[in-house]
Amino acid sequence: MLGAAVLAAIGLALYWRLGPTPVQVVAPLRATAVEAIYATGSVEPAVMLPISSRVSGTLAELSVDEGSTVRKGQVLARLADTDLRSTVDEQAARARYATENFERTQDLLRRGFISQGELDRARSDREAADAALARARTLRDFTSLVAPADGVIIRRDGEIGQYLPAGQALLTMSCCAPLRVAVEVDEEDILRVRVGQKALMRLDALPGSTLEGTVAQITPKGDPVSRSYRVRIRLADTAAVKVGMTVDANLIVAEHPNALLVPTTAVQTGNVWIVHDGRTSRRAVKTGIVGTERTEILDGLDDSALVIAAPSDGLVENQRVRVLPAASAAGSAARTGEATGAAAGGKAHAP
Repeated sequence: MLGAAVLAAIGLALYWRLGPTPVQVVAPLRATAVEAIYATGSVEPAVMLPISSRVSGTLAELSVDEGSTVRKGQVLARLADTDLRSTVDEQAARARYATENFERTQDLLRRGFISQGELDRARSDREAADAALARARTLRDFTSLVAPADGVIIRRDGEIGQYLPAGQALLTMSCCAPLRVAVEVDEEDILRVRVGQKALMRLDALPGSTLEGTVAQITPKGDPVSRSYRVRIRLADTAAVKVGMTVDANLIVAEHPNALLVPTTAVQTGNVWIVHDGRTSRRAVKTGIVGTERTEILDGLDDSALVIAAPSDGLVENQRVRVLPAASAAGSAARTGEATGAAAGGKAHAP
């Protein structure tokens, strides 16, 4: 009795080991096939303005910080202007003297004590003094940094008490237009990118969310070092994004609704293997969009076929096979992406 049980167990083991080849099968899936070009980038302001002083000086007052919303004409910071105020006072005194001297010269000319040339010289001195005063006042006004437009301060590069050379940006502001996304597209893909194309984007800062946008601009000159072109994407909604967030974008080249999809691993040199009545059969198929996980089948396969998910090189026509249990096949489907219901071409899956 025990010997019979042992023999049966041995026979079963030999059957599983030496019998029909085990395979995992999946049914083709109907879903939208998406061909997309993958690119990475970040959120950036459409217009970014550096704000700097035209004169050198020590930062004495700072009324905004990063993230502050500002209005056009608002004073954002001031440099110490003690020296310039003294210069203005000095030039004002010179201008007053030149004006008074001109008026005295006019009186003397009317009384015939001086020549017209003396009056012309006095007029010139008065005008030069007025111009010097105006220039001093302008330089004094340059110590106040004013917002050139409505916007948001996105960067501050200075502290109170710090000496700032003329022309060095203290603040950077985003203004005048909504935020956008800039991505780098490989030169091998750039010819398939068009203005107006749909783009789907994912951000690490917003897990589980997908942002939509459209291609707004393609830079005409590529980077010869990175061999890429910059593409700017207009966002449909900018409420949740901030400048500098990293973005994974898929630029949609084509979408085929109700496409017949199989795991990409199932397609070998234009053929798929199916299982019918426990035996293999090779089918020549015509493929469409090919993605890293799924491939679109245009012709040669029907929805009811059981496709071998990852056929081995040793399969032959009409070979007996053993289909693995449904749980194993389901695991294979999940690993090959069958359960997600979308295919993508290019370098990544569309979100």
